[in-house]
Amino acid sequence: MAENRKKILEMLADKKISVDDAYRLLSAIDSTESGQESTPKTETAGKVKPKYLRVTVLPDPEHEHSQNVDRVNVRVPMSLIRAGIKLTSLIPPEARDKVNGALREKGIGFDVRNMKPEDIEELIGALSDLEVDVVSAKGEKVKVFVE
Repeated sequence: MAENRKKILEMLADKKISVDDAYRLLSAIDSTESGQESTPKTETAGKVKPKYLRVTVLPDPEHEHSQNVDRVNVRVPMSLIRAGIKLTSLIPPEARDKVNGALREKGIGFDVRNMKPEDIEELIGALSDLEVDVVSAKGEKVKVFVE
């Protein structure tokens, strides 16, 4: 199986597959090695797991075709968010204490040291219900959602 992992990483390095595709393939290999089913589940109780966090900013329809308007289209793979959250264990103790203190000042009783893998999946599951739509005074439309 190490050869399959190497091949997947080479395909990722050569940009033949996306990070998300590599993640799914590596997950499938892990599932096969542990005796579980060979394909990762993408649905739980009829609900599709989100693959991307998406942020878009579009100009108002009047200025949509103008060259001097800003457009934003950001798509962040959920696998990157998962990895980032897991990296909280690498935060130096001094910095972690400052983060926890800042959260407490804002009234958020959360300690980053207590983050567990199941918490990450619960957080990502909650994101699947997230949808933010904002229309600015200038008519720009901002959307934050998962897909």
